[in-house]
Amino acid sequence: MGRLSIIMFICLIALTLGITYWSANRVKNTTDFYAAGRSISGLQNGLAIAGEYMSAAAFLGISGLIAFKGIDGFLYSISWYVAFVVVLFIIAEAVRNTGRYTFADIISFRLKEKPVRSAAAFNTLIISLLYMIPQMIAAGVIIRLLFGIPSSVAIIITGSLMTLYVMFGGMLATTWIQIIKAVLLLVGAYTLAILTLSHFNFNLNTLFHSVSQLDPKYLEPGGLIQNPLDRLSLGIGLLFGTAALPHILMRFYTVSTANKARSSVLWGLTFIGMFQILTPIFGFGAALLVGVQTIENADKGGNLAAPLLAQMVGGGAGSIGGGFFMAFLSSVAFVTVIAVVSGLALAASSAFAYDFWIKVVRDGKENHKEQLFVSRVTALGVGAISIILALLLQNANVAYLAGLAFAIAATANLPVLVFSLYWKRLTTTGAICGMIGGLVVAILLVLMGPQFAGENAWFPLSNPGLVSIPVGFLITFLASILTEKEYNSESKYNEIAVRSQSGLGAE
Repeated sequence: MGRLSIIMFICLIALTLGITYWSANRVKNTTDFYAAGRSISGLQNGLAIAGEYMSAAAFLGISGLIAFKGIDGFLYSISWYVAFVVVLFIIAEAVRNTGRYTFADIISFRLKEKPVRSAAAFNTLIISLLYMIPQMIAAGVIIRLLFGIPSSVAIIITGSLMTLYVMFGGMLATTWIQIIKAVLLLVGAYTLAILTLSHFNFNLNTLFHSVSQLDPKYLEPGGLIQNPLDRLSLGIGLLFGTAALPHILMRFYTVSTANKARSSVLWGLTFIGMFQILTPIFGFGAALLVGVQTIENADKGGNLAAPLLAQMVGGGAGSIGGGFFMAFLSSVAFVTVIAVVSGLALAASSAFAYDFWIKVVRDGKENHKEQLFVSRVTALGVGAISIILALLLQNANVAYLAGLAFAIAATANLPVLVFSLYWKRLTTTGAICGMIGGLVVAILLVLMGPQFAGENAWFPLSNPGLVSIPVGFLITFLASILTEKEYNSESKYNEIAVRSQSGLGAE
């Protein structure tokens, strides 16, 4: 098992490094680095978007939650899938038509550029780091399972590889790693689902009947979240967070037209749906065939439910089939982590290098070599910080942590993005207050909630979305109303409205 894991792991890492080398030789300018030269097709970008979403949280975290807490864990899958309907109808086309490389391109179009870009760059750095943490934790538990080395060492290895991919390959490398990883994960997931169902006569009813016999509460709401408001809050955070995640928004700049952006979302919805529908099979299959106690002994957060299930249905511990299948799925899950954190690191580095350094510090004077250097240094710094934070939180469930990142993104970024595109009276002060104020409110509510403050919690909900997202919209609205005379952005509203719908002036 150990030798097989090492060989498979090295082969997949060698493949991703080869893609990075190939991509590095094709990075000739800033557009190549940040947007893959806008050369990605709708199908390819849809696979890459699905790759971004089929993360460690979606595969490992949700499977563990369902195995531990029952059908309530499926709420993550449903909410993440439906979230792309919001992206399709409200965000995708407008983002492609009005931006160039980053989220800040859109919101700074009709406002004072320097303060808005500075605030957006800060938010992007924080949100990207928050979403990186659960991915890094997942990498730690995977490598610990495969090689028996400490999770802390595995997290450091992950951070180092991520930094390498971003520093040299840019968006082109990240995109193709996502595409390959999405295909491999879909193949592995369907193989795992089929092998699991073979233990239940390929009948979902038999699977669910066995689950109800194990514990009837597994199929009832309230296993994970007993408070209905908490369940609603989590769903809202996941639903709206997608449209505000910087690395997802960047995906729409890799295609050449708005039509391809819409096509990307439709393909992404297809592949994400194909994957997410399987998570109850993984979770319940693991609970029945592996056992909750065995999963908990391997990892308290439940993040190893799917790999242990793969070992069981492949032939069991000690068998060649079980060892091979677990090694394959674990290695693909590790590449999943690498691909997602690479996209996040690229979003963070582009926010600093392009939005802050070039547009604010250098007054828009673009220098390709200087910008790439700053981007790569930022990627190095982001990698180091994410490693430290992941080491501090390595026993948490990755799906839960990802859910917090989504709620924080929806609170801090979504109000400003929506108002920038669809409300005439947005002001610079309103945008900055909305972004920074929303970020602070969301983080404070998380820290004051029961998951972090325990019995001393001041805020009753584990996920802040139900309260923090409306507060984010309210802060942006009120600050704009109170300061609408300071700088009139209405003159550019008609321009951005036409551009967002028609694509006139888009790069």
